[in-house]
Amino acid sequence: MSIFGELLIPQTDAVKAGRSTQLTGRSYDAAATSRHNENHWRYADGSDADFWIRQDLPTTRNRARYEVKNNSYAEGIIETLANDLVGTGPDLQMDTGNSDADSEIEEKFFQWSQDCDIEGKLNFGEILTLTGGRQQCESGEGLTAFVNIRRQKNWTRVRPEPLLRLRVIEPDRLASPYGLAGIVNDEKVRDGIEYDEDGRPLFYYIFKQHPGSATNFGGGFGDYDKVPASQMIHLYKIKRPGQSRGMPWVTPSLPLFAQLRRFTLATVQSAETAANVSGTIQTEAGTEPDEVEALDEVELPRNSFLTLPRGHNMSQVKPEHPAATYEMFKNEVINEIARCVCMPFNVAAANSAKYNYASGRLDWQIYYRFIRTIRSWLEAHECNRVFYAWLREGILMPGYFKYFKGNVNTARPEWNWPGSEHVDPKKEADAQNTRRRSLTTNLKGEYAQQGKDWERELRQIKKEKDLCEELGIPWQAEKKSENNKEMEDEDETVEN
Repeated sequence: MSIFGELLIPQTDAVKAGRSTQLTGRSYDAAATSRHNENHWRYADGSDADFWIRQDLPTTRNRARYEVKNNSYAEGIIETLANDLVGTGPDLQMDTGNSDADSEIEEKFFQWSQDCDIEGKLNFGEILTLTGGRQQCESGEGLTAFVNIRRQKNWTRVRPEPLLRLRVIEPDRLASPYGLAGIVNDEKVRDGIEYDEDGRPLFYYIFKQHPGSATNFGGGFGDYDKVPASQMIHLYKIKRPGQSRGMPWVTPSLPLFAQLRRFTLATVQSAETAANVSGTIQTEAGTEPDEVEALDEVELPRNSFLTLPRGHNMSQVKPEHPAATYEMFKNEVINEIARCVCMPFNVAAANSAKYNYASGRLDWQIYYRFIRTIRSWLEAHECNRVFYAWLREGILMPGYFKYFKGNVNTARPEWNWPGSEHVDPKKEADAQNTRRRSLTTNLKGEYAQQGKDWERELRQIKKEKDLCEELGIPWQAEKKSENNKEMEDEDETVEN
């Protein structure tokens, strides 16, 4: 029996005599250790989140990059995920209650986002693709720092422009400097990040040169910048409390990439070996064969007949490669690899030959749920932080905003991500009409799924309609089908 969670065991004679007893058996089979599973669970331990990350992150990161450089499936899966996740980048959608202010903020942010990289190489969408897509898979984390460009001296009066820029930093440069506080890692500084008493990041220690830089010949290595946490976006997935750094998303699948390449190479080598052997000489039964050296090589001349020793027969070796299980094994490995990023097999392998419409759509629904989750994560930790940093500077610049007179607290950004093409456009259009008639959706939501701004699209429709009327072009077909007539009647009923 137990009282207040304390187990009470009746005292036996052995206990009363001072001898201890040991309970036999286990409540969980998974906790039992035997000679059959002791090797499998050998490395299971109770370390904290940072213990193995600190030790294995450099090796895992290097191996992930190696596979991406040398494995077409690894490169294709990561590139496909980055394109599906970010694509051309999200469009800003504002709703402050003032349409002129909304349009002004959206237009100015778009102009700034096209030249937001301090190095002038990437726009905001490409930065998101790099830090939120590729680097998460290869390196496990993405680093983006807020920096300011120097205002150029100009005697002419120019329009004010924000000086805020973004700098993408290789995660390898984030590390604890040697000699800092006498040790490399402690409770205050862990893996290049300094924390306060509550565990919040205070500063990031960024090496000025990459540890593996090709131009680093020993001069200046070890110099670092101490960047405040307010000026740094450290993007990584937290899977355990207290985790300081991120592991590459493809870490569990790295051994599978190696097995896939080894099996493919072994299959090719076996086929080549079998194809290079022209044939074998066999002894016929019931004859006195001539003496022939075992394993002796006989060259077969081209376009000629060959005489054989008496009592021997020649047969050609049939190269039976690839094996019947080659395709099955390869597909299963690719499917297991893609599970790290919740990607269906037909997307990872770029092959939907064995899929029907229902099964393909079902797999894509799981994939899109993952995409929506990661996009929401990117919005909260990178998109919104960049937007608010830009907006704060713009508010402080006289004359930068003409219509927006609010503050940062009144601005609530929304992000329209690039949409995806539907497998059956007609079915999707019918579904949209059904949702509209049942009042379960609106134009803003439907356009947002396609990555479009509903106000911009409606203005364009109005512009096209006016132009058609001006040129005398019919805007709609004169004869409407019965289905369209029924839809209009249903719309009128809903309005009434």
